[in-house]
Amino acid sequence: MSTPSPLAHGSPQLPSVVLDNYNIELRDEEGGFLGDRASNRAFRAILEDWRERLRETNADGDDPLGDQPSRDIGKKRLDKALIEGDPEAAGLVMGAIEEFAQEMASVTRRFLRAKGWKDTQRVVVGGGLRDSRLGELAIGRASVILKAAGGIEITLVPIRHHPDEAGLLGAAHLMPSWMFTGHDSLLAVDIGGSNIRAGIVALNLKKAADLSRASVWKSMLWRHRDDDKPTPSRDDAVARLAGMIEELIGKADREGLKLAPFIGVGCPGLIREDGTIERGGQNLPGGNWESSRFNLAKSLREAIPKIGGHETVVLIHNDAVVQGLSEVPFMKDVERWGVLTIGTGLGNARFTNRAAPEDAKR
Repeated sequence: MSTPSPLAHGSPQLPSVVLDNYNIELRDEEGGFLGDRASNRAFRAILEDWRERLRETNADGDDPLGDQPSRDIGKKRLDKALIEGDPEAAGLVMGAIEEFAQEMASVTRRFLRAKGWKDTQRVVVGGGLRDSRLGELAIGRASVILKAAGGIEITLVPIRHHPDEAGLLGAAHLMPSWMFTGHDSLLAVDIGGSNIRAGIVALNLKKAADLSRASVWKSMLWRHRDDDKPTPSRDDAVARLAGMIEELIGKADREGLKLAPFIGVGCPGLIREDGTIERGGQNLPGGNWESSRFNLAKSLREAIPKIGGHETVVLIHNDAVVQGLSEVPFMKDVERWGVLTIGTGLGNARFTNRAAPEDAKR
């Protein structure tokens, strides 16, 4: 029977990388959070500003994107306007992309000057906005701006996997190597301010020992912000999550998967060694997730004490860190790299790869 993991929650020492820095909160000249200038909300504000200027200029007050507020226009519709829309609608979206890319490049420059980000060679960009053509174009344009205008030898690239899956796949790089023996899958959780996702990650180690072929086998999503009912309490949210995990364990058992007795959790904020949240959990549902009397890891272990007859190990880390970890197998050609996740705010983390012999232990 296994014992609870000796690894610390939120640890900088991870199996394949050293975490140099994460969740830093840089300020701009006005005292606001720098990351707010490169968030999904910032892009929507830029788009709305361009639309307002166009409405004021057009004699009939026409807006090629219609009357729907920018915050409510889906990414697919914006992508369609960019690719298939009339020239003015496409030009409108392109203008917003260009301005946002300029902001992203400026924010990235500041991160590259921050402590713990020195000599970064590549930056992976994840988060919800990346899951769109407009997001990919903004990332690519920001990369060009940094190289051409700033003379910075660095490349910004969209995260390889769908951001929703990346937030689960990264959990495989939290699990200690000794737990891989005899197991072919693990449980992963991604907790956010709008939804909670749980899934089973198939390790596929026979296809690739470096986890480059790991995949999400099954997943479940609870959009707690979309429910017609009142916002669930913190304890209700944890109970709902535990129920999702139990259902996934049942699915794995029926398919004959060999689940590791491990749950990797990505959660917003700064994570203390004991699994409590120091700060950054203010957008999570119903209740004080930052309370010293609340410990998510302990709550999940109590709800799911065993997996496959072994004591459950729960390991929690920052959600941007976990999303970034999904890129570990594809960063072997660089030594120092970072991740920025464009969501409600701007998640961030910087990694240094461990030496090759450590990778071989996989």
